Amino acid sequence: MKFEGSAHRYGRDIDTDVIIPARHLTTTVPAELAKHCLEDLDPEFVTKVQPGDILVAEENFGCGSSREHAPISIKAAGVSVVIAKSFARIFYRNSINIGLPIMECPTAVDGIKQGDRVAVDADTGVITNLSTGETFQAQPFPEFIQEIIECGGLIERTKRKLGN
Repeated sequence: MKFEGSAHRYGRDIDTDVIIPARHLTTTVPAELAKHCLEDLDPEFVTKVQPGDILVAEENFGCGSSREHAPISIKAAGVSVVIAKSFARIFYRNSINIGLPIMECPTAVDGIKQGDRVAVDADTGVITNLSTGETFQAQPFPEFIQEIIECGGLIERTKRKLGN
């Protein structure tokens, strides 16, 4: 799995209430959630993000409540992958479950600035800042997680495995 896009960079401790404010949890429709992704942190995010773009954040991304709405809103907004120094454990699992690739790589976060063009090879874990030429090594996804992401989430992978 390879991804390429412009970096949208944010700080540490970005919680799920910031990713998708609670006032928008009356729907589970991805396109509706996408309209409000990160709106309290960056009201212009949804107008700036382009399909394939990459979120880059500091430590503890996705902390707070365990709502799946947060990674759904990020994925539906067009983000192809999230790179952070660390993730809240439940956010990490929810992201994989809905097919949103997320990668922990502190050195990449330190080496990527707002607007940089970034390429990610999730199979090898190589992250390349195309704007500077720097490369970084993250842990590649195990094969079963690659399958989940390629299928669009755990439910779709399970359906495929069961022949449905």
